[in-house]
Amino acid sequence: MPELPEVETTRRGIAPHLIGRNVTGVTLRRPDLRWPIPPEITDLLPGQRILDVERRAKYLLLHTKVGSALLHLGMTGVLRVLPPDALVGKHDHVDIALEPTRSEGPRVLRFTDARRFGCLLWQPPGETHDLLAGLGPEPLTDDFDGDLLWRLSRGRTAAVKLFLMDNAIVVGVGNIYASEALFAAGIDPRKPAGSVSRARYARLAAEVKRILAWAIERGGTTLRDFINPDGAPGYFFRELQVYGCEGEPCRVCKTPIRQVVLGQRSTFWCPRCQK
Repeated sequence: MPELPEVETTRRGIAPHLIGRNVTGVTLRRPDLRWPIPPEITDLLPGQRILDVERRAKYLLLHTKVGSALLHLGMTGVLRVLPPDALVGKHDHVDIALEPTRSEGPRVLRFTDARRFGCLLWQPPGETHDLLAGLGPEPLTDDFDGDLLWRLSRGRTAAVKLFLMDNAIVVGVGNIYASEALFAAGIDPRKPAGSVSRARYARLAAEVKRILAWAIERGGTTLRDFINPDGAPGYFFRELQVYGCEGEPCRVCKTPIRQVVLGQRSTFWCPRCQK
């Protein structure tokens, strides 16, 4: 599933083509993705100017005066800006048509999703969609730090990796980046969250910020289906220290990387470097 850096890479890729542009129409080639596509998408969105493209956690919001289109890429979703006559594929489910500008002709924002685990929903102005309610802070903001992690972890017996991946604690730290941040911070992912010290949480928060920021600059991590809006793969996979490296020597101490399943997700760590 695309994680925060992949979604942020998508936002940065499509935003310059969308912001300030009027929507001239919406084509739905099926009535649903993961959930039914609400009527506001075809009834209200056409004729509106896109004021901003925002990312919240792993969701993207196309803001207009009358409301916001809310998108999630699911496991295999891809958003691309294309000419309106671009060949339509089997899994190209939605086209949001955009007016021509001085710099380029008419375009469509095309939502492709082979497995249809993504979504296209609607958020009325001044409201917060149920999917966004109760989310924790963004990891790259000042609202997220080691003190927050330490305070919210007190009394928790769940593994620190599962705690870090809880969207009510902090959003967007998915499986890959949680494994990588815990390795960089030297923390065993199986360790009970409540037993991690304030100082170690300070280092973990700093590593989460560093790794996510670097992954965004590198275009995200391509493992299976995700590609960038321009069709290019992400390149952060070349920087992975532990994720997907079971049995390989640790790049720091040469101890073989181990794997365990936590919360039904594969977890990778170095038993010597992480305590």
